[in-house]
Amino acid sequence: MQLDTAIVLTGLYCGKVAQKYGIRTAMAKQAVSGKCYLSATGLDGDECAEPKFHGGTERALHQYPLEHYAFWQQQFPERDWPAPGVGENISTQGMTEEKVRIGDRFQWGEAVIEISQPRSPCYKLSRRWELPEFSAVMQQTGRCGWLYRVITPGYVSSDDPLVLVKQGEDRFTVKRVLDWYFNDPMNLDKLRLLQECEALSVSWRNTVEKRLKTGELENWHFRLNGAG
Repeated sequence: MQLDTAIVLTGLYCGKVAQKYGIRTAMAKQAVSGKCYLSATGLDGDECAEPKFHGGTERALHQYPLEHYAFWQQQFPERDWPAPGVGENISTQGMTEEKVRIGDRFQWGEAVIEISQPRSPCYKLSRRWELPEFSAVMQQTGRCGWLYRVITPGYVSSDDPLVLVKQGEDRFTVKRVLDWYFNDPMNLDKLRLLQECEALSVSWRNTVEKRLKTGELENWHFRLNGAG
């Protein structure tokens, strides 16, 4: 992507916390029309059920590539796969994990946002789709989407394109960071490279440092499978 590239949104979504799919979640998001205020912690009217694991200043927005739904339809043809099926705020075509980098910064309406980390899939996605393996497959394939921190708050809309104004380092594409973090998680050389990614979120950097210090991988069971 070049600095003057403008990506048109295919959807903008917000959701309230509710009991749905047998879980407490804000994943059932609805399309937003018109202007919406984006603060440091997310879109006005958007909620998250578990602030410990979602939301906050470094996970204010989730973007998911619309083109991934064709893959999920092929993998799991027994389901219909419309956006925003994984609880994304921003839906686009033309931006994938291979094409964007940690630290990429975009002008979006009045706001400026920056990619902070890939999304970490959790068991609620599997519950939402009634597919026990879904979260693990998402993690393994790297079709996770990514999260943003808000550099400059302001009003945004689905009509406002994402315009790249500052590029992150080419070595830290979202896909590469996902692969290093999830699919080769104890490779010391790759962990040390991740330490050099200054734009990576504090939570991911802390986990990287803990792996290097302890030589141990954190337990992913609850995140991917839930209790039990």
